[in-house]
Amino acid sequence: MTATEFELGLNSFGEVATDEGRTLSDAETVRLLIEEAQLAEAVGLDVFSLGEHYRAGHTDSATPVLLAAIATATERIRLGTSVTVLSTNDPVRLYHEFSTLDAVSNGRAQLVLGRASATESFPLFGYDLAQYEELFEEKLDLFMRLQREEKVSWSGKFRPPLVEQRLHPRMPPGGIPTWIGIGGSPGSVLRAARYNLPLMMAIIGGRPQRFAGHVELYHRSLAQHGFAAQPVAQHSLGLIADTDEEAVETWWQYWQPVVVALAEERGFYAPTRERYLAEVDTGALFVGSPETVARKIATMARDLRLSRFDLKYDLMNLPREARTRSIELLGNEVAPRVKELLTKEPTHV
Repeated sequence: MTATEFELGLNSFGEVATDEGRTLSDAETVRLLIEEAQLAEAVGLDVFSLGEHYRAGHTDSATPVLLAAIATATERIRLGTSVTVLSTNDPVRLYHEFSTLDAVSNGRAQLVLGRASATESFPLFGYDLAQYEELFEEKLDLFMRLQREEKVSWSGKFRPPLVEQRLHPRMPPGGIPTWIGIGGSPGSVLRAARYNLPLMMAIIGGRPQRFAGHVELYHRSLAQHGFAAQPVAQHSLGLIADTDEEAVETWWQYWQPVVVALAEERGFYAPTRERYLAEVDTGALFVGSPETVARKIATMARDLRLSRFDLKYDLMNLPREARTRSIELLGNEVAPRVKELLTKEPTHV
């Protein structure tokens, strides 16, 4: 791919912001997300995506509704998810939601499908976590058939069968851009290749280059199935500020308590300052000045043969001015610098 084709996007989990020390309400944060998507479009970013969570402090539980609101407030930027928990969604309803979003947005809808790392949706919607893998596999099969076939007859374990069903409103022929999100499982990589779907790698810790083997496995598996190359993208967390010091200190202030809470919940290491700085330096945190972040993104694009990079820019209680500045710098300074660096030394997909 050429440097001009490389895409940069934003990912949000709908995390509540603060404004001059005051924590915004859920409703204020929802409206802020619409403003931030408008800003992302104004500074030339390619994609704005929302996750799907069901816990306090997150406002992205009705992602298609919020994306439809953003669609009416924007004109060009593509609108997607990061990630849709397919295991606890009904594929038929999901088709209806995203075919409608695609119509409202004039063909700008896309989505990333995943099995979920946050699992609150399983008990909330009455699903058994023991069927985590089986649910995803069956629902992915149905959802892709609904996208790729005009009429679908289907039966499975977890929902009533369909007989010659044609859904409305229709998606474009072949469906909308649909990515498989992975967190490191080789099985998920092989599944993406088997369904001939692009790969979105959620890399949130450690050296991103450790995913190079997954990328190689993905391209090799696509070829074995007789498919052409598909895009590979990276989703990682970070903050851009005017200086490295400002970015590092701001992100640490708000990232540290979030990871402490997650460490207690999920049983992994509690963050130390040293580990944090290592993640910023060589790991999966994209925190720094525009030049620092641009160089790191360009390095990942070359090392992992990426077509797209998405920055997960929001963080619990991060001030709205820091969020705004990060978006501005990503579009106005980082994006052109990344393309300049990739022009000098291109990535090879």
